Amino acid sequence: MSLKLIIFDLDGTLIDSSVDITNALNYALEPHSVKRLTVDDTIKLVGEGITRLLERVAGDRGDAVSDSVTKRFLEHYTAHILDYTTVYPGVKETLAGLGRYKKAVISNKREKLSMAVLEGLGLSQYFDIIVGSDSTSERKPSPVPVLKVLSDLSINASDAVIVGDSNYDVDAGKAAGVTTIAVTYGYRPREVIAHADYIIDRMTDLVALIDRISGR
Repeated sequence: MSLKLIIFDLDGTLIDSSVDITNALNYALEPHSVKRLTVDDTIKLVGEGITRLLERVAGDRGDAVSDSVTKRFLEHYTAHILDYTTVYPGVKETLAGLGRYKKAVISNKREKLSMAVLEGLGLSQYFDIIVGSDSTSERKPSPVPVLKVLSDLSINASDAVIVGDSNYDVDAGKAAGVTTIAVTYGYRPREVIAHADYIIDRMTDLVALIDRISGR
């Protein structure tokens, strides 16, 4: 395999943003008598993007309520996006050790918010392209964001891998024809990512795996 590109998921793979997302959700839903969420509740819901997340939490309460909740969520999350969000252990060292490869982020978080997090945590310097949920017509598990990255960087699917913590990442990668790597420390239980081509328990395991995949 002539590996040239490594695509990363963001939340649950590079960063743990669960507390800040939970706080923003609870702020957004406060006027609507919805039970307050715990971080564990949020982790089970995260992955499909803000709009779908809010729909699942608020239920069918009408477009006006939905718009209001979304607005409150974005206001709070934008203002507090890095209050408690942290980089997972070994991420910066691993990214630095993969300098010979092109790297991308594909997140189901909106592009502007994804960029703000990566810049605020000192990670943006490692990536050639950042794609959010609103960067393309479809989001993961659709292959569309993956295909966009491949096209923009002029790289064949056979020369790329995607690294993520959820079935959305694995499914998007497989549908696009790229090799899939799942991490077990993120937001999804091991059984839902068991269909990945490779599974690692720590981000620091990635460099050795990439070397093995690329035949180095």
